[in-house]
Amino acid sequence: MIQLLCQIDTPDVPGWKRDFDSEAFERMEAGLTLLQLWRDADSRSRVLMLFEANDRARAEGWLRKEQGFGGPMQATFLETF
Repeated sequence: MIQLLCQIDTPDVPGWKRDFDSEAFERMEAGLTLLQLWRDADSRSRVLMLFEANDRARAEGWLRKEQGFGGPMQATFLETF
C-alpha cells in the first residue's frame, strides 16, 4: 500500500480547511483517500495530511498541481511493508 504524507504551513488554517474540503472530488479523482488530518499542536499554522494513494501517477499529478499554487507543501510517498 502506498501512502502520501503532506505538510503545509498556512497563516489561515480555517480558510485553508474550507478550500481543502471543497476539493474532495479532485482528490478522489487523483486516487487519494484521506486517512488522517492533523494540525500541529505547537505551530498551529502547520497542517499534516495522510492519504492512501491508490494510483501513484495520478497522486503525483495532483501533488504537482497543488505545489504549483506556490504553497510550501512538502510531501513524501510511503510504502507499508
